[in-house]
Amino acid sequence: MLGVSFVSMLVALDQTVVGTALPTIVADLKGFELYAWVATSYLLTSVITVPIFGRLGDYYGRKPFVIASIVVFTGASVLCGAANNMLFLVIARGLQGIGGGMLVGTAFACIPDLFPDSVVRLRWQVLMSTAFGIANAIGPSLGGFLTQYYGWRSVFYVNLPVGLLSLFFVWRYLPHLRHVVHEGKMRLDWPGAVLIALSLGSLQMFVELLPKHGVTASALALLVVSVACAIALWKWEKRFPQAILPIDMFRNKSLSALFVLAVLGGFAMFSLLFYAPLLFQGGFGMTPNEAGLVITPLVVFITIGSIANGRIVSRVPNPNVMLFIGFALFAAASLGMVIATHTMPHWLLMLFMTFGGLGLGFVLPNLTVFAQQTAGREHLGIATALLQSLRMIGGMIGTALTGTLVTHMYASGVRSALDGDRASQWFADLGDPQILVNRDAQHTLLSELAKAGHNGAVLLESARESLVGAIHIGLMLGALVSLFAIWQSRRVPPVKLRKQIEPVIHAD
Repeated sequence: MLGVSFVSMLVALDQTVVGTALPTIVADLKGFELYAWVATSYLLTSVITVPIFGRLGDYYGRKPFVIASIVVFTGASVLCGAANNMLFLVIARGLQGIGGGMLVGTAFACIPDLFPDSVVRLRWQVLMSTAFGIANAIGPSLGGFLTQYYGWRSVFYVNLPVGLLSLFFVWRYLPHLRHVVHEGKMRLDWPGAVLIALSLGSLQMFVELLPKHGVTASALALLVVSVACAIALWKWEKRFPQAILPIDMFRNKSLSALFVLAVLGGFAMFSLLFYAPLLFQGGFGMTPNEAGLVITPLVVFITIGSIANGRIVSRVPNPNVMLFIGFALFAAASLGMVIATHTMPHWLLMLFMTFGGLGLGFVLPNLTVFAQQTAGREHLGIATALLQSLRMIGGMIGTALTGTLVTHMYASGVRSALDGDRASQWFADLGDPQILVNRDAQHTLLSELAKAGHNGAVLLESARESLVGAIHIGLMLGALVSLFAIWQSRRVPPVKLRKQIEPVIHAD
């Protein structure tokens, strides 16, 4: 379990430290047009590989794929650190995403392999949540420290010792188990894998284009391709005897409800995680350190909530009640952000973040354990991987829709303010909300506006008000999704956490 926890830290660290270093990377490698692709290429390949390797782990056992994923992820991290141009970095990040997707698709399913008793398993889920929480908490600070004192390449090289350490523990101590008895020659579902890749890849590209360019012909074409491939995948998997995506899982009422909750949870969670920092810095004028301090309870209380959940859920008559409480707390956090103002004391904002962290601590581990408990041994890996994938898909959709809403409402507010001051030619400078978090750029713009005879301070304040209003509306969407998730939780049949000892095949 120590090795698997190091694996989870490896993925979580990479997700947080790279974002901090990205502006410095772009300034050094001179490729701003590929800025977004550093993150997009990773997400694109990881979201595709999660369900594929989750299913392969069910068939062949998870240990070889966990080992391969650590090697791929760590090796790709070294390539990222050695990049001498943005295109090379984007390609290396795509390779890193393959390793990350393999890790998520297989490592998280190792817990029920080792601990069939769901009550004991919940306690070990806390270790995973703690590893994730520690990595998320120290990631931004570590990224800033490494970038400032050792250069941006060290942000990628830091994965090397963690990867080697996790590789040692996994190779040495993780047993090689599988739960599916092979009758005859195993046929890999390559058409299913290709259709999954096309459907999820097109969806990822669609949600990347939507906030930036709106509903264009190319964006709609990607959405059509994604839906068409999803329909073709459904029809194909119903006929293929060893389907990579077992359709019978979706006929299970409990699993279907949990999968929907994973999408809703991802939507609400990523909307808050992406736009609360922008609200604090761009809308309220906080420094990065102040904003980081306010957001810290969200990360810390995910871990605390997971620990408390492990103690509580096995003692209540109906464990499903923790889903109701978790989504209710997260809805309260989102609604708190909707009414937040720059005059609100920081302790109250931190209280809202605490509610959000506790809510996620109650929801995330329970969704995983409930799905594993319901799916059974044969589908354990794909059920776990699919839950992770659907949460990522929900996050993709949430950030895309919220981002589109925020972008267009902010642009409309800024354009109206500029037109009122007959300064519409300055829209190119004020139309990007990033100007509100870059103080040096603000000083330069204020000076130029003053020379042109405009009141720059008033225009900047109007831009801040537009951003706050836009993010409030965007986060209201996330709050409504959380409220809908509370209602959706009633569709999950009561889950019984019980000891479930089933025979496994030692593949070693």
